[in-house]
Amino acid sequence: MKLFFDDRQLGHAPLRELHNGEWTPYAENTERPRSILKEYADWGTVRDFGIDPILAVHDAAYVEFLRIAWRDWQAAGRSGDAIGYTFPIVHRRPLDLTRIDARLGAYCFDAATPIATGTWDAAYWSAQCALTALDSMVSTGAPHAFALCRPPGHHSGADYMGGYCYLNNAAIAARQAQAWGLGPVAILDIDYHHGNGTQDIFYEDPDVFFCSIHADPVTDYPFYWGHADETGTGAGAGTTLNLPLPHGTRGADYLPVLERALAAIADWGARLLVVSFGADTHESDPISHFALQREDLAAIAAHISAQGLPVLILMEGGYAVGDLGRNVSAFLSGFAS
Repeated sequence: MKLFFDDRQLGHAPLRELHNGEWTPYAENTERPRSILKEYADWGTVRDFGIDPILAVHDAAYVEFLRIAWRDWQAAGRSGDAIGYTFPIVHRRPLDLTRIDARLGAYCFDAATPIATGTWDAAYWSAQCALTALDSMVSTGAPHAFALCRPPGHHSGADYMGGYCYLNNAAIAARQAQAWGLGPVAILDIDYHHGNGTQDIFYEDPDVFFCSIHADPVTDYPFYWGHADETGTGAGAGTTLNLPLPHGTRGADYLPVLERALAAIADWGARLLVVSFGADTHESDPISHFALQREDLAAIAAHISAQGLPVLILMEGGYAVGDLGRNVSAFLSGFAS
């Protein structure tokens, strides 16, 4: 399996986040990718596919905000990372806002997603990493490829960031796959947390099937999205499937739910599967509450591989740094090639 990462993805290094009412060290830190990188000797070179695939998913004004936010934060005389503190939860509408604090709130839904000096470059190259992995499958005919996307992407919507995510790598790759005639495309999100940004992007889209297996949002972030009754709307009615699970879920409980998800993807007629993979389902994860073992991660991958679809695997969450590299390696080992 071809694996891809770009060192510029390490440039994003915020110091802290607001978590459960306290300032804590930033969990999505540079040790996460380093723990995965050391598991493999051969990483492919990431190509630059430009801004157009990003703009096929994300609002142009939002992308421009990401590009200049750190500059504007510094110009305002601020120190530390750029973090919003006022969020428009009602009557949200386009406004010509100049103050950086206002724009941070307008484009973010939490206080755990700071913008630091290297955030834009890291997010940009994370998206290019996903596109390069997709392109490698097209150019070589390989059935699988892995993009170590960092920062992750599945909480980012078309015009907002959150949950450590700035650009939605899975959505960008899915749209590019459509443009290259590889559809119908399905996205399977198996991070511990619901991929609310991905769902939002495709919620009215009949041409992309989105399925997520995640912690019940009644108890877990992102709380407001990922409930079982969210199934798509308008032309996209029926193309979203949410399968929330309780705390303590083990492999024996998870695999039948995965089979339900895979059956729905097959019935829908997918020809390409994008997997948003989070290793935060492992029992050791410090901010998650499933009880999957390392062998369960390999079994999940084997079940996905057995469907016979081309599979593009994109990294999302996973915060047990000491176990993360081995957990990702176990998951990737479950694919046939």
